[in-house]
Amino acid sequence: MKKTTLWIGAILVGINVVIALLTLVWLPYDPTAMSGGRLAAPSWAHWAGTDRLGRDYFTQVMIGARIALTVGVGAALLGGLIGTTLGVLAAFAQRGFDDALAATLDILIAFPTLLLAMLVVAASDGASLGTAILAIGIAMSAIIARLVRILTKRVLAQDYITAARCSGLGWGRIVLVHVLPNIAPTVLVAIALQFGLAVIAEASLSYLGLGAPPPNASWGQLLQSAQSTVFNAPIGVIAPGLALMALVLGINFLADGLRDLLDPERGAA
Repeated sequence: MKKTTLWIGAILVGINVVIALLTLVWLPYDPTAMSGGRLAAPSWAHWAGTDRLGRDYFTQVMIGARIALTVGVGAALLGGLIGTTLGVLAAFAQRGFDDALAATLDILIAFPTLLLAMLVVAASDGASLGTAILAIGIAMSAIIARLVRILTKRVLAQDYITAARCSGLGWGRIVLVHVLPNIAPTVLVAIALQFGLAVIAEASLSYLGLGAPPPNASWGQLLQSAQSTVFNAPIGVIAPGLALMALVLGINFLADGLRDLLDPERGAA
């Protein structure tokens, strides 16, 4: 069962990756070209129809895959880097600083990721792809930091850490040799799950007008622009909605499969 979940996730994510890479070298139409009639139905010429300006909708959905993966990967890497660094430092910190940082992380986690991302975007110069990555990555880092702090403290309490210290091994070497390898499987799965949340957060920011600005065709932006014509041209909502759902489900299946693969005891339970 775990291999099935892993393969389903890999296929769904892989399709989106291929489409995103394909947009770098080829697109069915120029995304800004009015290549058809307004709100045209799906046809051989326009597989997903056209929007209210006559632009090919399938082309825009393809570009949306690239934006979703760019923001998702960027935010996951940024959040993982910041969170891992803060979590390890908190585990080594004195009790007062550790307690203060733990309380701060709990407060940040209590706020929805989207709300924190909106605050970061509002505090910046303006909405852009880089701002979306920064905002979502910072919002995600608190969750990773708390997890890393707990896992690191658990590793540091082991007898082999005491033995390593007695042998003269420095704390930096202990982190690289003992701490990071032992916490990596759990942290990687957590980052993969946050990747899916980052994709949803990016679509939400774009829907609210706080994501990548035009002509970037984010799925959230497509959903927002199509809501006024949903009854006349439902494909405008269905296409980006299905694409978003497929990618997020794929990421979650992939993360769940990786968790079972990296933790055989849990997978057999």
